[in-house]
Amino acid sequence: MPPKKRNSGTTQSKELKPGAESGSPDKKESPELSVKNHRDKDAEFVTLCKSLHVTDLVCDRAWTLWKTVQDGMEEVTDSQKRLWGACLYVSATDMDVACFTLTQVLKAVSLNVKQFLALVRKLDVNLDTISTKVNSALTRLEKKYDVTLALYQRFEKTCKNIFALVSDGKERETIRSCWTMFLLAKGRALQMEDDLVISFQLLLCTLELCIKRCPPDLLQPLYKSAISKVQSPPTRTSRRNQSKAKSRPVEPEVDLQLLKTLCKENECNAEEVKNVYQTSFSAFLDSLDLSRAPDFPQANELNQQYEEHYLKSRDFDGRLFFDGDETVLVPKVEISQVEKTPKKNLSDEDTVLIPPQTPIRAAMNSIQQLRGDLTSSGDQPSTNLATYFKNCTVDPTQEVLKRLETLGQAFSQRFGQAVGPRCVVLGRQRFNLGVKLYYKVMEAMLKSEEKRLSVQNFSKLLNDSTFHTSLLACALEVVMATYGESSFKTGGYNNGGGGEAAETNVCFPWILDVVNLAAFDFYKVIESFIKADPTLSKDIVKHLETCENLIMERIAWRTGSPLFELLKLEHEDGAAEQVETPASFSQPLQHNHTAADLYLSPMRSGLRVLPPESQATPSSQASSQPPTQPASQTPRLPKSNSLSLFYKKLYRLAYTRLKILCSYLLSSHPELEPIIWTLFQHTLQHEHELMRGRHLDQLMMSAMYAICKVKSVDLRFKTIVTAYKNMPNTNQETFKHVLITEGHYDSIIVFYNQVFMQKLKTNILQYASTRPPTLSPIPQIPRSPYKFPNSPLRVPGSNNVYISPLKSPRMSPGIMTPRSRMLVSIGESFGPSNRFQKINQMVNSSDRSFKRTLDLGSTPKPLKRLRFDVDGQDEADGSLIYSKSGGDSTLIQKLAEMSSTRSRMQEQKMKEDAESRKE
Repeated sequence: MPPKKRNSGTTQSKELKPGAESGSPDKKESPELSVKNHRDKDAEFVTLCKSLHVTDLVCDRAWTLWKTVQDGMEEVTDSQKRLWGACLYVSATDMDVACFTLTQVLKAVSLNVKQFLALVRKLDVNLDTISTKVNSALTRLEKKYDVTLALYQRFEKTCKNIFALVSDGKERETIRSCWTMFLLAKGRALQMEDDLVISFQLLLCTLELCIKRCPPDLLQPLYKSAISKVQSPPTRTSRRNQSKAKSRPVEPEVDLQLLKTLCKENECNAEEVKNVYQTSFSAFLDSLDLSRAPDFPQANELNQQYEEHYLKSRDFDGRLFFDGDETVLVPKVEISQVEKTPKKNLSDEDTVLIPPQTPIRAAMNSIQQLRGDLTSSGDQPSTNLATYFKNCTVDPTQEVLKRLETLGQAFSQRFGQAVGPRCVVLGRQRFNLGVKLYYKVMEAMLKSEEKRLSVQNFSKLLNDSTFHTSLLACALEVVMATYGESSFKTGGYNNGGGGEAAETNVCFPWILDVVNLAAFDFYKVIESFIKADPTLSKDIVKHLETCENLIMERIAWRTGSPLFELLKLEHEDGAAEQVETPASFSQPLQHNHTAADLYLSPMRSGLRVLPPESQATPSSQASSQPPTQPASQTPRLPKSNSLSLFYKKLYRLAYTRLKILCSYLLSSHPELEPIIWTLFQHTLQHEHELMRGRHLDQLMMSAMYAICKVKSVDLRFKTIVTAYKNMPNTNQETFKHVLITEGHYDSIIVFYNQVFMQKLKTNILQYASTRPPTLSPIPQIPRSPYKFPNSPLRVPGSNNVYISPLKSPRMSPGIMTPRSRMLVSIGESFGPSNRFQKINQMVNSSDRSFKRTLDLGSTPKPLKRLRFDVDGQDEADGSLIYSKSGGDSTLIQKLAEMSSTRSRMQEQKMKEDAESRKE
């Protein structure tokens, strides 16, 4: 029975924009729909198809999908028309037929972007309802929408500071044209329109041009005065015409004074924006013949140009953000409700407004911090690092420089191919930052190794090309992640949907392909890299952890990976010696292996010999440490440190993910978890060939289904997959696109029946017998092997006072301000005098039972920590936040000084209050 028809959602809330919504993107691919061919379908559905200019084939495909969805959904909660719109979008995307744009279908079914994306994903009632191609398109679309929304919100805020309100409202038309021009520039200059940082830099370029060319009476004083004097008269000459115009004043290609003002107000690096202007933006202006135009381009011309781009892209119309159209804007949350700090235990008079942590602000802060941390690092080896190179038996300096030159060219070119044709220079900028970080971390690693081994000759390590490439790749990945260009929206899959999407995706593991590095080799450097650079932010540490997990889950198991060669050699050299014994699972994940140990670890036990010139160096001996054997005995072959550590981490990751999935599905059968784990662990240890070209989670879900089957617990694969999609860092390709045989892929159900079950049938059936296999021990799961250096530390001798290590003075106050505790602002007026008394109580009390009494109307809670912070300024002098190396005596002295200062300030405050009352 079809669901009852509803009235809601059947009418368009607004008229379609003239010209923007009237026609199909491509008439050749979208011939007129023949109504007589669809009499078997609902008349309203056919009417919707006709209004969206779909083809007969798309109409048929969408109707078939609708019937599948209708049969698969237990209850249809949305209106038919909205579901039909979703089915049409899925079908047109799958068939790659350009019938309509996203905005056209949103208007037709009265939904905004977020609502529509959620609805389309709800259609996935079976494993194959939504293809990986459609899912990839949805992911790209959602990211582009999020970026455009963030950009428009910043644009709106910035324009209020730039433009003055005039009586005829002329400034609004100027702002509209500026936004349209930016959208066009972004679409023309970038292949990756979801690149937030470069897009924002292009926005600043557009604003710079708009400010220069708009009438002065439309500008606020700050920007009116920021324009260089040479800007009058406002004539502009392109490079190719400069030789013809030497007789008249030439406007600079970019007004540096104005650009610096814009960048300062928006916390953006002016040099980077200048490079974007001189490459991508200038080329865009030349393409529209706008370089020489004295005025800002006409709105009609810009609209026509953007219209063509929008219809070709087939997604949302970015101009609608300016109109406040309901299809693109989300409901606004009151700033006062989300930006107050602290968020609890304070009355309204005590709350403090802080700058909101928007996506753009977060990105700019991350970049600012990275560049600041590398200020003292050069693009050449430091004196200390050069000394390490010279101390080697074979000096690696020339090989290092040669390698950097080769990889620098490769990285820049590939970056330009992915991001935009004019972005090669930006790629070189990213690479240069990566080189600085590479040298910085390498020096820190060598210092640590020198301290650990008491040697200075690291010839073997520093002449290992794989080590250098891995270290450089890790540094570049940190840079790409800081700029927001490498993320895990797709769960680590870069080829979902194939084609153009894959070519423009620079997310990890893109960097491995660029530098031609095996994922297993890259994994070896991650932990040492994090430990060697304590300035890495928590987000970057988590990003690298996710890279490590992706390698263990899937990337290291690709055909051709050195991991398989290591496993083969391990079994050949000593079949009785396992890569990681189950008995060690209950032990903490503690090891003393550094990157040097892992890269110098024997590839084939006992057969990897040292170069003649480095055999006698203490560094080499200390790093390898081969066990001594009597001459009469056959030498016992050492295990691979890198393989052993890899499996230790793999087992812990595998059990962690299994535990999450069991908590979703088998909370009523807790006895099954250790049994499933035993089968899962057995597969990884003894049947590791099943991982070749596959994903760890595919074996996990198969093991769960198998055990539930033999234990007569009703659990279908559809239920497992539905729960799996709610786990972090997952992608539907994991269960929809599973390797069956070489070159052939199918769903996880087919994999289970044709591969997993066939290989493990005997082992699986043992769990149904009266004598099942011995259960594998449960691994001990650490919180994280990586410690965050910026975490607050308790003051010695105090139970309720915490300090934070000295933070970078380049970070904005909005980042450093505590968001859940009292804000202490020494030396500034911050409210009633009784707040000083509260601070005295908090600092002076060392009794654990002391309760917070800031809000007498609520239940008091234990005081956990007090952070000292400055509101509204950078803490360049470090006088209020103490570093760990400051020592207890310094802290106690500071606290005593503060106590005295508070008393004087309180007296002064009371005296001022008394005088003001008299007046």
